[in-house]
Amino acid sequence: MDIYTILKNYLHEQLSRNNLLNDRVEVKGKVLSNEEAIGNPERRDFPLLKGKEKLLEADYKGTKGQAYTDSPYSFSGILQDFLDMPMRSNFEKAAFIAVLNAVMRHLDLIEGTVHCKNEEISQCAQKLVQHLQEKYGCPKIGLIGLQPAILEYISKAFPVRVVDLDPDNVGQRKSGVIVEDATKNTTDMIEWCDLLLVTGSTVANGSIVDFLGIEKPVVFFGTTIAGTAKVLGLERFCACSA
Repeated sequence: MDIYTILKNYLHEQLSRNNLLNDRVEVKGKVLSNEEAIGNPERRDFPLLKGKEKLLEADYKGTKGQAYTDSPYSFSGILQDFLDMPMRSNFEKAAFIAVLNAVMRHLDLIEGTVHCKNEEISQCAQKLVQHLQEKYGCPKIGLIGLQPAILEYISKAFPVRVVDLDPDNVGQRKSGVIVEDATKNTTDMIEWCDLLLVTGSTVANGSIVDFLGIEKPVVFFGTTIAGTAKVLGLERFCACSA
């Protein structure tokens, strides 16, 4: 079954169970400024700060849910509108994921749906290293999606390869590691690594399906994947989100 169908069915069930399906309270999506999203961290090479991605935020009854997207727009409507979205564009996928996160957070089904800020970003990366060492030892790590702070800290502790879709990153050396082209090298990297560390934003563009059912440990990171990880039983790490 299509992953978005699974997520929509889950959300529909929750809304029906809690008598929210016909709730006329609006759910609003807005694109955050960089400062609203992640504050002012010391390092300036995050995708948000470079203008490559935007953080879409859904507000449901004062509860926030977020999702990274490369297609930032705004949309207001009732919950049923998001269940009816055809999920063809990256915006529709990201908007639905942000709403899913907001509703599940509102129902106390998940935590950590708002991105950490300032120096919490580096603190999260350090905690990730400790978590991976304690649970997995010293694996070869395949990083899907360049997250500079995470790459900086895991590259000090583990053998690492990283792939990314941004052509400005591909071929560049980041924290001593050459960024490889995700369209060409992902399959080879999956075979090479012992563990995959995958950005949660893959669920906002549909590429998450490439990392499900793999017979190796897969750890997703970030706020975007919060609701999806709960629904699908995926391992998620997001130590400093609110």
